Amino acid sequence: MIEIGVVYNEVAGENTYFIYNEAHVLIIDPGSETEQILEAIKTLGRKPVAILLTHTHYDHIMSVEAIRGAYPSIPVYVSPREEKWLGNPELNLSGLPRHDEIEDVIVAPAEFTFENYKEYTLGEMTFKVLPTPGHSIGGVSFLFDDFVITGDALFKGSIGRTDLNTGDMEMLLNSIQTELFTLPNHLAAFPGHGAPTTIEHEKEYNPFFR
Repeated sequence: MIEIGVVYNEVAGENTYFIYNEAHVLIIDPGSETEQILEAIKTLGRKPVAILLTHTHYDHIMSVEAIRGAYPSIPVYVSPREEKWLGNPELNLSGLPRHDEIEDVIVAPAEFTFENYKEYTLGEMTFKVLPTPGHSIGGVSFLFDDFVITGDALFKGSIGRTDLNTGDMEMLLNSIQTELFTLPNHLAAFPGHGAPTTIEHEKEYNPFFR
């Protein structure tokens, strides 16, 4: 049985997710609350097998290097369209003047890049990578049997902003409609910010699609 946990990060209100079974845990988008994230991994008592990134904006990658330090063998997976953003503060947005209050986020290269629509099995947990660009060019979502992690594509009652580098409103709306709204209605959706929702709820009530 696969379960899901979350740490709510102070910076940008970002969600870090932990997908786990009896023996292993996947860490998705490790944000600003490094101590809480490491403590959550320790408390779960499962072996961390991978860090999965829905995209590489700074608020989703701030604890990647700390997790690598604590678990040196853990690999990072990212979209090939954003792999260079990890080590570039201007591209991951941490180096922009409006973020002078935080240190530049510089992450070493990822060990692996995703293939869209490919099924991955890591730690005996299987998921499919769905391309959901529009908030950023390399945005992806992770489809598990009973839920989907939507990153900054789809939120409860909203969608990701499209006024940042490589953002595109038409692309994002198309991504959601073709990749997420074609999923089963009952499926739970866990976004990069805010509360969980369901595909059915967003199809019926999300103001961007009514």
